[in-house]
Amino acid sequence: MDVTDAARLQLRSRRGRIAVAATIVASGVAFLDGSIVNVALPHIDADLGGGFTAAQWIVSGYLLTLGSLVLVGGSLGDLLGKRRVFETGLVVFAISSVLCGLAPSVLVLIIARLLQGVGAALLVPTSLALLSALFTDADRGAAIGAWSGLSGVFTALGPFVGGALVDSSVAGWRWAFLINPPLVVLALVLSRRGIPDLPGMRTDAPLRGQVDVLGGVLITVGLALLVGPLIEIVRLGTALTLVIIGAGAVVLTGFVLLEARRERTLAPPPLLSLQLFKIRSFVVANIVTFVVYGALSVAGFMLSILLQVALDYSALQAGAATVPLTVILAVLSSRVGRLVPTVGPRILLTGGCLVIAVGFTLLSRIDERSSYLSGVLPGVIVFGLGLALVVAPVTTTALADVSGPHAGGASGVNNAVARIAGLAAIAALPLLGGLAGDSLTGSPGFVAGYGRTVLAAAALCLIGAAVSWWGFRPRGAPALAGAPT
Repeated sequence: MDVTDAARLQLRSRRGRIAVAATIVASGVAFLDGSIVNVALPHIDADLGGGFTAAQWIVSGYLLTLGSLVLVGGSLGDLLGKRRVFETGLVVFAISSVLCGLAPSVLVLIIARLLQGVGAALLVPTSLALLSALFTDADRGAAIGAWSGLSGVFTALGPFVGGALVDSSVAGWRWAFLINPPLVVLALVLSRRGIPDLPGMRTDAPLRGQVDVLGGVLITVGLALLVGPLIEIVRLGTALTLVIIGAGAVVLTGFVLLEARRERTLAPPPLLSLQLFKIRSFVVANIVTFVVYGALSVAGFMLSILLQVALDYSALQAGAATVPLTVILAVLSSRVGRLVPTVGPRILLTGGCLVIAVGFTLLSRIDERSSYLSGVLPGVIVFGLGLALVVAPVTTTALADVSGPHAGGASGVNNAVARIAGLAAIAALPLLGGLAGDSLTGSPGFVAGYGRTVLAAAALCLIGAAVSWWGFRPRGAPALAGAPT
């Protein structure tokens, strides 16, 4: 249940500013964590071992629970109260961050990362939902814009903060996680001071009849069965890997059938409205989201490791290497977003995917002899220019033709697709590059495997360009499908 119009907040009020700050700090912690971990991976491997497979699990475990449960988190916020679920997510995130920071082994760290993803799945969707529910119509856009922009600052700061923490001592990687609890405490204090306790829509009926818990379990298990065997293929062997992947496909098929049934009965409402997939622009935009964000995730993952392993960068230097990318996005993203209504998504997304593919091709050529100015920077700049053409238009287009009642669900699906794309790409593309189980410290085949993996990411972007060109109608063409009613 949202607040009444008379009780809505204004951005210029003290309480309004505190509410926005609470959501920015909370979401920023989750975004900060994601960018810090990549630069910490070689140090984690040097301390705990586990090699490349462990690095994949450390990143993928977080993405697995976050991507598969983010829709559940949004539903729980609507039912139990947005602030309640938001603050629960913060507490879970803080506890799991402490477990990560104190982890005595790779296994404990991976389990804690899974729990961390659960916390993020509760706090990230409810942080944005709170802003939509709390602010007046006049201030809602500005509040969400502040949330989006300043949360991005946390992401940009991640490599610097993470690099400085990781380089600070032999066990510095632990501070990449232990920095989170103080920020969570700040977010909780701000939440209590600025965010009213919004009641949820839960009735007296059992909770399992009001939120699609089974759907959340099925998609989580199904994705785990799909990506886990790809990471563990060296231990499992090809035959068993294929069997487990087949089981994952069966579970995900069961999820789709369950959601179709939920949509007919609305008891409980489905996590995923299949009606959305009747909208051409929504489907095409999410396919592009999947391939581009998958490519982006695996390229960032691989580049952070390569710079430290092959070029002997410190963690701070590795984080600073991608600063031009952040600057380009900050300068160009909003400007490109304003072009969508006039230019249309077809040209922007097709061109953006092609430019990203060129950037990845340049980055794939980095080896032990590369300098930053001639070997790393050109690829980072080209990649950033392409990404600026894609980020705002693909999100805008995914929601453009979706009617009001479905807008929240469509936004959640697009968010989940981006996370799941990273999960799938980090599991699958290194395997195509010939990397599986290798140590991150001194593996002779890592540089070659890195190059092949990033080229595979470039190929994904070419697929994204083709989908954009053929999937979106030329500017001014008549619509072929409308929004669901």
